[in-house]
Amino acid sequence: MEENKIKEKNEVNEKVYKEGENYNPSMLPGNSQGLPDESFSETVILVDEAFLNKLSKHFGNGKYIKFDKVNFAYNLCKKQRLKCKNIFYYTATPFQSSRPTEDEEKKKEGYNRFINKLKEKGVVIREGRCQRLKTEKGFEYKQKGVDVLLAIDLMKVPLVYRSMARVIIISSDSDFVPAIKEIQNLEIKIILYTYYERKRNTNFSRNNELIKSVYKYVLLTKEDFDNSKLNKENEKCIE
Repeated sequence: MEENKIKEKNEVNEKVYKEGENYNPSMLPGNSQGLPDESFSETVILVDEAFLNKLSKHFGNGKYIKFDKVNFAYNLCKKQRLKCKNIFYYTATPFQSSRPTEDEEKKKEGYNRFINKLKEKGVVIREGRCQRLKTEKGFEYKQKGVDVLLAIDLMKVPLVYRSMARVIIISSDSDFVPAIKEIQNLEIKIILYTYYERKRNTNFSRNNELIKSVYKYVLLTKEDFDNSKLNKENEKCIE
């Protein structure tokens, strides 16, 4: 009897997302009231490049998927019935040693072409730095300061966009949880696009702290990348 009472209590507390006209089968709980967003309010979308590139390589079976990052962002906003006001793109410049090698210079040139193309389309670029660490297996490269830049911009939303009620974040980083909680105390709801797998030994494990902190979360799919293909002109900019 006691076991049945506990089960009934858990079922009552479970979060459920109610289907709407634009129901997305990858939608997961994140809104305790289960209500769709208002129609076509403005939003900004904050893109964690490191996570997005990692996911594109995963869906590309070890090869990065070439896709239009601007259209990608717009498409995700449309899925939430939101109009994209601005795209913020968080990245880090390629590592450059004190005497850059030919390969390092080539990567920097390709990076500059890519970033300039995004800027031409109105994307706001936030750049951290790339740190090189020596390990037993060789060198590892990590972005530094990028998460801080994203958290700062998130906290500036109520100052810059006074009437904005929704913000979209593409990431899987739990470092943003304190900023997310603070901004939602100001009645700005966060919609998280992320990805995880329910299996062991995966590069995409579920981050419960991040998931619980947001108003709503959605799992990204390979179709999201496929629906944002590059044209030939843009492909040259990332080669």
